[in-house]
Amino acid sequence: PGALYKAYPPEEARRILNKLEFHYTPKHASWLNMAEIEIGVMSKQCLDRRIPDMDTLKRELSAWALKRNEKKETINWMFDVDAARSKLNKAYGKLIKSTNQN
Repeated sequence: PGALYKAYPPEEARRILNKLEFHYTPKHASWLNMAEIEIGVMSKQCLDRRIPDMDTLKRELSAWALKRNEKKETINWMFDVDAARSKLNKAYGKLIKSTNQN
């Protein structure tokens, strides 16, 4: 909200804020990966060509989403706790060991 008050006069900032609903979500979480996967699927299946205007884009995205929802498409999420521990240990294990040695 503070950014709106920096960018706009108080009355306008308040007007805009009254139309918004904030949802605070973690910056680093597995749901972000799932969202990124879904956006990647959308890009490959729907946005893989030049789309001439906003109306066409909206129609194409709506049709894609409707079709995907009708088929009850899902994401095959395979990153479980064991995979996370393995990956994090590979990525950070050396860093932790070298920090402990200093």
